[in-house]
Amino acid sequence: MIFYDENNLDIIEKDLRYLQLLSREYPTISSASTEIINLQSILNLPKATEHFISDIHGEYESFTHMLRNASGVIKRKIDDVFGNSLREEQKASLATLVYYPERKIELIKEKEHNLEEWYRITLYQLIELCKNVSSKYTRSKVRKALPSDFSYIIEELLHDQDDKVDKQAYYNGIIKTIIDINRAPEFIIAISNVIQRLVVDRLHIIGDIYDRGPGAEIIMDALMKHHSVDIQWGNHDMLWMGAAAGCEACIANVLRISLRYANLHTIEDGYGINLLPLATFALEFYSDDPCKNFIPKTLNKDISKNELNLLAKMHKSIAIMQFKLEAEIIKRHPEFKMDDRLLLDKIDTEKWEIDIYGHNYKLNDSKFPTIDWNDPYKLTDREQELIEKLTSSFVNSEKLQRHIKFLYGKGSIYLVYNSNLLYHGCIPLNKDGSFREVKIGKISYSGRELLDRYDRLARDAFFFKSNTNNKKYGMDMMWYMWCGEDSPVFGKVRMTTFERYFIDDKLAHYEKKNYYYQYRDDENVCKNILAEFNLPPESSHIINGHIPVKTKEGESPIKANGKLLVIDGGFCKAYQPETGIAGYTLIYNSYGLLLTSHEPFGAIKNAIEEDKDILSSTVILEHVTKRKRVEDTDIGKELKKQIADLEKLLIAYRKGLIKEDSNQIE
Repeated sequence: MIFYDENNLDIIEKDLRYLQLLSREYPTISSASTEIINLQSILNLPKATEHFISDIHGEYESFTHMLRNASGVIKRKIDDVFGNSLREEQKASLATLVYYPERKIELIKEKEHNLEEWYRITLYQLIELCKNVSSKYTRSKVRKALPSDFSYIIEELLHDQDDKVDKQAYYNGIIKTIIDINRAPEFIIAISNVIQRLVVDRLHIIGDIYDRGPGAEIIMDALMKHHSVDIQWGNHDMLWMGAAAGCEACIANVLRISLRYANLHTIEDGYGINLLPLATFALEFYSDDPCKNFIPKTLNKDISKNELNLLAKMHKSIAIMQFKLEAEIIKRHPEFKMDDRLLLDKIDTEKWEIDIYGHNYKLNDSKFPTIDWNDPYKLTDREQELIEKLTSSFVNSEKLQRHIKFLYGKGSIYLVYNSNLLYHGCIPLNKDGSFREVKIGKISYSGRELLDRYDRLARDAFFFKSNTNNKKYGMDMMWYMWCGEDSPVFGKVRMTTFERYFIDDKLAHYEKKNYYYQYRDDENVCKNILAEFNLPPESSHIINGHIPVKTKEGESPIKANGKLLVIDGGFCKAYQPETGIAGYTLIYNSYGLLLTSHEPFGAIKNAIEEDKDILSSTVILEHVTKRKRVEDTDIGKELKKQIADLEKLLIAYRKGLIKEDSNQIE
């Protein structure tokens, strides 16, 4: 605690106006003293558990299960509480019940012969488990997490005193009454949800919620219901943010990627965006084009041949429009230095070849019905009409706008939290490992200042009124952050979209990464990055996503002697053949850091019916002998400031600088 010298009143008098405001909340010496004692006791509690997940890419079933099982934390808690007193299959069944209480209870009702006995045993098990997970919190915090219907009963049961026989009979009576009045299912659901709520205090999403998988909007709904979450924007998130703001080039990219993976569920069903105008356009202009290079990656989806053909035509239609819309931005901003991405006018339409970066490549396609080769970047009247309709659908989708506002409200390009630096992509670096200077407008930025500037521009794109210069520039910058060389969420020299569609030679597909990816295994460079963000280099970490770790090739997610952790391991099914696993997650509790790798997840239905959890392997990255306390965290720093202010208020009361509220004095 910070005890101020009562004879030195300079600090007190300087803050007197603020202390007078504080006295409204703590109007007496007694109330201020009580709060100091309360806050000081909180500082001594164990640090709460944080859960880190990255690169979800719409895989809502895997994400839902990972969220519910807290990357194995609940399973470990069950092991801690019950040890060898339960068989492994009993522990697995209990864990599934905590994850999916409603659906598991329905199955139990069908199979269990003595349901009352099952209720009794299960209620006692859940209460013991809940006692364990609530032990690191104050009663006040636990009380706030309790459902109103059962808050009093749960609170009573959590503070059971086993050594008192009379009390034990009282608690047994509560359990019996819950079962007798047929409230056991509801109570089990309620306490399971409390366990899920308390087992992880803070959820960190290190970017890329959107694209590829089928349920990004389901994930967003779940995040909006979460009690404590922050999001570091990924490049795919920023693309959707730009689309929701009305950036036409971002909209074209969003649609192209959705069509590339035959994933229109989020677009049409999730956000109600009407793709009939695009389908009609595609059938009219590409009716005799097989669009073979645009057949979607179906990932074993059951899609008919006719539907695939339609999706391919829509896919090619929006890709060509994308190249035209991107050209408008490139021409508006020569400072982007992206003229090398203007490729349509480089096509030799007699030989159907293109010369780029000193190489001549044969094109695999010569059907471009919507391109005027005298002015290849000009949208046709029909394309202009189509993009206006699509833009209207994006900016007027109520659910999309609500989700994107949440991304802005809970998100940022980076976050500094509890001695960890969280960001999705990279910190742009030079060849020598120094921070790369990037000129935006008339000012050059690097390191932390560069990311701060990009963050501000992303907000300008969405929150400024339409048709203002700030909004237009912000929207162009959103597109640049999706695919520009100096973007911290992209991290590559160029995005070779055109080449991947129209050139078979894979040499043309190569996307050179920023020098950051050469240096992220260099401990000194990582320490410089941490210092740039005002973190102590020796005791801090960088937590990173974006580039999948190729585990099956022997790549480790642990870089720079443990200074940097990459937790993108292939959550997205499209990446799993490349990575060999189904993602990494990270747990940071009072004992240290645990990195968990996960095998591919089947389905929630199998998890419930067969008690099948995600197969995971956990590596302890750091283990401390002395548990971290709340006082060691960012919240602890804030609580210490509050304690210091309250101590000053006590002195002000005692010196008569502020009068106690006589009506509040007992």
